Amino acid sequence: MSKFWIALIFFFVARGVSAQLMSIPHGSDPPTQTLLVEALKPKALVLLFPGGGGMAKIQDDGSVISRHTFVRSQELWAQYNIDAVLVDSPYDLGDLRRSNLRGREDHLTRVAEVVNFYKTKTNLPIWIFGHSMGSSTATYFANKHFKDRPISGIIIAGTITTASLDDEVTLPVLAIHHRQDSCAGTPVSASSRVIEGRPPKLVSKLEIIDGGITEGGVCESFAYHGFNQTEPEFIKKAAQFILSH
Repeated sequence: MSKFWIALIFFFVARGVSAQLMSIPHGSDPPTQTLLVEALKPKALVLLFPGGGGMAKIQDDGSVISRHTFVRSQELWAQYNIDAVLVDSPYDLGDLRRSNLRGREDHLTRVAEVVNFYKTKTNLPIWIFGHSMGSSTATYFANKHFKDRPISGIIIAGTITTASLDDEVTLPVLAIHHRQDSCAGTPVSASSRVIEGRPPKLVSKLEIIDGGITEGGVCESFAYHGFNQTEPEFIKKAAQFILSH
């Protein structure tokens, strides 16, 4: 048995969607937990990196404690023939107030391990999608590894102000933002700055979403920042970009 197949648990998530819990080994340290929802005839695979501290807290029975927008909408990808993988962090990756740890070598190595595992398992085009603080994971990884890792593009949403992409990153890039996002660390300008700052010859697009409702703190997942009740449009825009590139 391959060393990668540490855990493989079948169960049913909300709305009767079949999913698999996969643990990606990381030396002698705790593994990286991932949750895969497969499409019937997948054309691509998207790795979902939540915001905040990055800890979705996937449980052994496949349930997820976090109610992040990626958790709420994971089953929506299958209709576009895209496999969706929720990626958990075994430790707190910080935030803009508590120090952003997403650029540390251990985290980016874990991302590379997840990319390699799913590329080997599926041989599908692999996309990285980071929301809020997760946009830092996507951009850090692209800046450091886009030449030596098999990823086809990145998507950032609710982008943080410190996110940036090097001019050498030639991957297709989509940024999605909610027009009414009022979180201080994720203004609409953060997404537009990344896209507008890329060389004109590269594939880059900015999508703005309106509507939905906002509940709780303005930087939380049920606020406009988390695309609350606009999830179908949110996923559709991302899926269409992936399938067109």
